[in-house]
Amino acid sequence: MPKAIRSIINQCNKVDTDWCIKLNRLSKNLYIQNFFNFISWLGNGKIWYLIIFLIPFISDSGILISIEMISFGLIGTAIYRILKKKINRPRPYKINQSIYLGGKILDQFSFPSGHTLHAVIFSLILIFYFSFVSEILLIFTMLIALSRVILGMHYPSDVFVGGLIGYIIFNLFLYYKNYENFILI
Repeated sequence: MPKAIRSIINQCNKVDTDWCIKLNRLSKNLYIQNFFNFISWLGNGKIWYLIIFLIPFISDSGILISIEMISFGLIGTAIYRILKKKINRPRPYKINQSIYLGGKILDQFSFPSGHTLHAVIFSLILIFYFSFVSEILLIFTMLIALSRVILGMHYPSDVFVGGLIGYIIFNLFLYYKNYENFILI
């Protein structure tokens, strides 16, 4: 690898680690740690499973929406599991002793963030059908992404790429729905 590229990569890794350390310091406050643990726990699937179960009772097209959420969620799961196994990026707290693990982890690798990936997919699908909940879902998605870094489970780049992959998968959903011109910014 050329020296200039290696230098850029090293600089990006340093910025990533520095931000991880800064945000992780917030978890030393027990109230903040507990709040973000709860958000992370919800993002672990609990809230999404509940929504997938309840939507058929709330909306006439609820069964279809639930099937779409499950289908595109499974695509996200397959992609992030393949990437985690191929890339094998250790979690931040395993690399840097100044990063405190503030919660329970589901697996040993960091890249990409599956919580963020699924929060983006599910939130955008729900916003597609129920735009009136967009602000709540976008805030919730950002809190999930933030929780993963604050709790020392992910680097900022892990949640960024997880979110990006989720957004790409959502665009596959739009293509499936024949809404090529619909882009959520």
